[in-house]
Amino acid sequence: MSQRVSLASGVRICQDVLSRDLQGEEVILDLNTGVYFGLDQVGTRIWQLIREHRSLQQALDSMLQEYEVTKAQCTHDLLCFVTQMADKGLVEVRNGEDT
Repeated sequence: MSQRVSLASGVRICQDVLSRDLQGEEVILDLNTGVYFGLDQVGTRIWQLIREHRSLQQALDSMLQEYEVTKAQCTHDLLCFVTQMADKGLVEVRNGEDT
């Protein structure tokens, strides 16, 4: 069920998903399932970048400026995070041919 996610993908938070920052960590509620998710500091930052409607490439560029991490590791972590969120139905991934 995994969608192909790349740095060229566009990502948007699904309509039936609510989130709130609680002391620096994002808490997400899927209204369709009633399931809560909690994100750590890095996951929270990625979520914020997605909420700002940035492309994954722009999110990567921001994260590379903010965190001491290699480009390869940051790219891997970002793409894995988005894939997991898409698999849980929390975000929608739009690839170049879909936009």
